[in-house]
Amino acid sequence: MRVLLGVAGTVVVLGLISSVLHSLVIPRPTRSGFSRFFQRRVHGAFQLVADRLPSAEAKDRVLAPMGPVAIVVTLIGWLASFMVGYALLEAAVSRLGVRAALIESGSSLFTLGFASGNRVTLNAIDFLAAVTGPIVIGLQVGYLPALYGAYQRRETEVTLLQARAGSPPWGPEILARYAQVGLLDSLTELFRNWERWSAGVSESHTTYPILIHFRSPKAHRNWLIALLSVMDAAALRLAFSPSQPQAEVRMALRAGFVCLRDIAEIEGIPYDRDPHPDDALRLTYEEFLLGVERMREQGYPMERTPEEAWPQFRGWRVNYEALAYRLARDIEAVPAPWSGTRRRAVATRAPRTPVDRRPAR
Repeated sequence: MRVLLGVAGTVVVLGLISSVLHSLVIPRPTRSGFSRFFQRRVHGAFQLVADRLPSAEAKDRVLAPMGPVAIVVTLIGWLASFMVGYALLEAAVSRLGVRAALIESGSSLFTLGFASGNRVTLNAIDFLAAVTGPIVIGLQVGYLPALYGAYQRRETEVTLLQARAGSPPWGPEILARYAQVGLLDSLTELFRNWERWSAGVSESHTTYPILIHFRSPKAHRNWLIALLSVMDAAALRLAFSPSQPQAEVRMALRAGFVCLRDIAEIEGIPYDRDPHPDDALRLTYEEFLLGVERMREQGYPMERTPEEAWPQFRGWRVNYEALAYRLARDIEAVPAPWSGTRRRAVATRAPRTPVDRRPAR
C-alpha cells in the first residue's frame, strides 16, 4: 500500500512540475493538460451564464473576467494538487493518516511550519514542499508581466484599426474609408504592420493560450474580428485591384491565416490544410455584394466586376473563413459582418462610414 502511495505521489508531483514548466517557463507552444483542464472549466462556467444573456454587450461584460479568473484558479489548482501529491509521499514514508499527511504537506508547501515530523524522510519531503510553494507562486507572478505585455501589444493595433475600419471592424469598410480620404497608397503600410502583428499574436497566443480569451477593453473591439477584417480587406484588394502592388497584401493574408492555424492547433480545432479555391464559403454572394456596394459608394476603384472578383475573393477566403468563424463562436467575439454566427443568435453590428465633412471648393 505504501509503495502505491509513493508511486502515486511521485507521478502527481512530477506531472505538476512538468505542467508548471511548460505553462510558465518553456517558451514554446504546449498543450498542458492540467492547466487547460482548469481553464476549460472556468470558461464553461462563464459561458453558461453568457449564453443566457440577450445582448453582445451583456455577454462581453460577463466574459471579460474569464481569463484573469482562469489564471488564479489554475494557480490554486497547482498548489492544491501539489499538497495532495506531497501528502501521498509523506503517507508512503511514514505512518501518517490522510488528514495528518495533508496537514504536514500543507504546512510545508505554504511555509507555515506549524506541523512537521521528525523522521529524515519526512523532513526531506517537507523541504521539497517548502521550496515548491514559493517557486510556483513566484513563477506565476513573473509570468503576468509577459502575459499583459503581449496583451497590450495586441490591443494597440486593434485600437489603431478602429479609425481605419470602424467599430466593429469590417474588411470592406477598411477599403471604403481609405478610398474616401484618398489614402489607398497607404494600404501597403497597413498590411505590412498586420503581417508583423499576426506573427506576434501567433507566437504569444500559442505560448500563452489563455490570451485567446482575454477580451478588448471595449465590447465592440476584438482581436479576432480585427484580424478577420484585415484579411478580408487584403482578399478584396487582390480580387478587385490585380494591377496594384501585391507583395505586402499577400504576405499579410498569408501571415493571418497561418496565425489562425497555429492557434487552431493549440486549441485542438481540426481544419483543412489545403483547401481548394472553388470550395464553398459560408459567406454568401449576396453578403459579398453588400460589402462591395459599401466600397463603391466611397469611390473605391474596381478593375473587375463583382462577378469577376467573386471567384478570386472566394479562393483567398477559403484559407481562413472556417477557422475564423469557429474561433469567433468559441470566444463569443463581437458579431461583426462577415464573421459567422454565435452560440446564441445576436444582432450583427455593422460600422458606419463617417460622413465626408470637407468644405466645398
